[in-house]
Amino acid sequence: MNDMKVIEYHERTKHLPNRPANSAGYLDWATEPNPFRNYEGTIPIQLPFSNTDSGANYFDLFVRKNNKFQPFSLANIARLLGLSMGLSAWKSYSGTSWALRMNPSSGNLHPTEAHLVLPPIHENNNLGGVFHYNPLSHILEPRAEFNEQFWSGLEKHFDQKGFLVGLTSIYWRESWKYGERAFRYCNHDIGHAMACLSFSANLLGWKITYLNSLSTEDIGIILGLQKTTWKEFEKEEPELLLFVHKSTENINSGDIPPDIIKSFESLHFKGEPNQLSKDHDDWYVIDEVSSETIKPVTEEKIYRYKEYEYFEKEIPAISGEGIIRQRRSAQSYDGKTTITKNDFFTILDKTIPRSHCAPFDLEPGDISVHLLIYVHRVVGLDSGLYFLIRNEEDLADVKQNCHPYFFWENVDDAPNMLNLYLLQKGDVRQEATFASCQQDIAGDGAFSVGMIAKFKENVETNPFLYRRLFWETGMIGQILYLEAEAHSVRGTGIGCFFDDAVHKHLGLNDNTYQSLYHFTIGGALEDTRITTLPSYHHLKKENQDHE
Repeated sequence: MNDMKVIEYHERTKHLPNRPANSAGYLDWATEPNPFRNYEGTIPIQLPFSNTDSGANYFDLFVRKNNKFQPFSLANIARLLGLSMGLSAWKSYSGTSWALRMNPSSGNLHPTEAHLVLPPIHENNNLGGVFHYNPLSHILEPRAEFNEQFWSGLEKHFDQKGFLVGLTSIYWRESWKYGERAFRYCNHDIGHAMACLSFSANLLGWKITYLNSLSTEDIGIILGLQKTTWKEFEKEEPELLLFVHKSTENINSGDIPPDIIKSFESLHFKGEPNQLSKDHDDWYVIDEVSSETIKPVTEEKIYRYKEYEYFEKEIPAISGEGIIRQRRSAQSYDGKTTITKNDFFTILDKTIPRSHCAPFDLEPGDISVHLLIYVHRVVGLDSGLYFLIRNEEDLADVKQNCHPYFFWENVDDAPNMLNLYLLQKGDVRQEATFASCQQDIAGDGAFSVGMIAKFKENVETNPFLYRRLFWETGMIGQILYLEAEAHSVRGTGIGCFFDDAVHKHLGLNDNTYQSLYHFTIGGALEDTRITTLPSYHHLKKENQDHE
């Protein structure tokens, strides 16, 4: 793998004020990709519908002590998928309808697909297998089947019960709109999905662990992607594999032995992937960076983060599932809503990784992303530019790379676990707006965020880590989405920003650190012309009763 080619891709796909990243420049609605993949020729298993609230508090999304273990039944697997990858609602306007999902996605295009490797289940004639999750109908599509003997090798290896979830990306879904920059957005969405799965699993008394030693090729073999005949430009690229298990037990291995991986090659995979578009543009640069960032087999590594107490002391009685279901992306802000300083601290605090707390205890890797914060309307806090160091080991290095005139003052009253610093005071709404491709939403909120990653060192160590940096930003993004809802405001991710304008604002002169994702939180303006419909209203009447 060539780290220089990855860096070249990153530079090539930067938005500049006088030159956006290369794309079609318009939306060809005739080739708009179908947002739903299905595997034709399979006999689907209908998952049960349930919107029954478990009663778990919002805080229980993060901590585990209050979440009782639920058996690995089909009904509970359905709850996991429904709350993480399923539909949350439909929107309708002027005769056009579109689906929203629990997991956020750039442009609502949803390049991320979920596959499961399950033990034998009664609803599948007591056979286990590899399944694709189709959120449109809330079904599992069996792609390969195996018996108890086949599964026993995996169960013996992990020394506990559980199952596997694999995530893949369809790059075309994003490149249709965003062109060459789409690879970035696809990996944001993998991070969103990782966090969604972690939170949903936590409510069931489950934990997910990232199997970090597996290669991209290994994951493709297990999910049967190499045995699938793909339509041109519509291939699913393997991203990662997760093991779902009892939350009170750590797994004894973060890999899968080669002999078990090889056994998946003997399975017969069925199902023809549906055609998503009748025509395509060839964004070959995305295929190139994908090839340069495939993951090799690596030594498995255990990551443990510090066990900080949470800043929030009095937890409001808010439904965890309710917050997940109501999450939306704001389209515009009112330019006047404020939040309190303590709410601001609470929101930032949730982004700090903690052992034994979702979502980062899935162990995504070393913490490499910090937050540049444009504060506009936080009561009790000066407007200005702030910086949150999420890994204190990077503090000296970040300071050295930024402008020498920044204050780097500790913020009064900030909790100890927040390495939060004031860089400069003043109205930064104009700077925030300009940095986010001149989108008013970045200046009209209470605050906005630029996610600044330790870039060069990671990419030079292993080009695969380029993907993982975006995963980390996506996980942060999903936390901010939920935290905004829990504090009666709304968030939205921003993928369009002028990369180097952000770097210039900080004084960054090279690729040591790079801005990878923006986010903003504020008081949303609702478009009353748009009608909201239940998530599965389009299915048969018997399913509507469960909405």
